[in-house]
Amino acid sequence: MKLLWDHTKIDRTLKRIAHEIIERLGHLDDLVIFGVAKKGVGIAEKIAKNLETFEGSIVPTYALDISPYRDDKKIISKQKLEVNVQDKHVLIVDDVLYTGRTVRAAMDAVVDLGRPTQIQLAVLIDRGHRQLPIRADYVGKNVPTRFDESIVVNDEGVFITTLEEDSHGND
Repeated sequence: MKLLWDHTKIDRTLKRIAHEIIERLGHLDDLVIFGVAKKGVGIAEKIAKNLETFEGSIVPTYALDISPYRDDKKIISKQKLEVNVQDKHVLIVDDVLYTGRTVRAAMDAVVDLGRPTQIQLAVLIDRGHRQLPIRADYVGKNVPTRFDESIVVNDEGVFITTLEEDSHGND
């Protein structure tokens, strides 16, 4: 695995994204943040904390389980969040944007909760290779990858690894 960013660079990037959100929205009164479970939740919470630090506004933040909405899985039961998104600005947050299928599932899950005024997307890494016409509104970094590579985000940083490394048990 090759380190792309350490946790200090991630923190700085999430602060920048928070400032971009403030600049674009102007106010945070109607903002609701959803972190895509599991890897987007921590990033969403850090963005919300930065927004609170910069603006003094506490933004409601939730974990969003998209598994019932994935097109590659058939899960019958949906556990619906009790969140009002009607006429709200919704920010979906995830760690890596790849094919776009996770984001499509997240948008379906949000729309199931009501009709937001707007849905935006924030990602730490955009690695390309989209299969759906989806793009992020806030991007930490664009990292073009090959199909045999993957991006790993954890508490230590952002790493790029190959499928060969993964098959040998390297983290």
